[in-house]
Amino acid sequence: MAEHNYVGKIGEDLARKYLEENGYKILEQNYKTKYAEIDLVAEKSAKFLGKSTLVFVEVRTKVGEQWGSPEDTINKAKLWKVLQNAKSYAAFKKWQGAERIDAICIVLKPDYSVVRLTHHENIIA
Repeated sequence: MAEHNYVGKIGEDLARKYLEENGYKILEQNYKTKYAEIDLVAEKSAKFLGKSTLVFVEVRTKVGEQWGSPEDTINKAKLWKVLQNAKSYAAFKKWQGAERIDAICIVLKPDYSVVRLTHHENIIA
C-alpha cells in the first residue's frame, strides 16, 4: 500500500472513532457514488427535537504541515465533488431530513501519532 493511502486510512479510522465518541452513528465508510467516494456518512441526532441530521464527512490527513495544512487541500473543485456525492447519496436513500457537509482535518507526526484533529462543521453553507 502506498504511503498516502496508508495515511488516508489512518485518518479515516481516527475520524470515525472521533465521530462515534461524539455521538455520531456511522452509516457508511468509503461509500462510492458515480461522482467519487464519500469518506464517511454519519447520522447525528438532535438533543431536543428528536430529528437527525445526515452528515457527509470529508477526511483530509497529512503528515506534518510543512507543505500546507489539510484544510489547504479542500478547494472549490473538491467541495463541488463532495456536494454532488452528498446529493446523490441523499436521493438514493430517500433522506428527508437535514443534511450538512463537514470536514475532519488531521495532522500526524512522522510516527503517525496525532498532532491535531479539527472538526469543521457545515463547510458548505
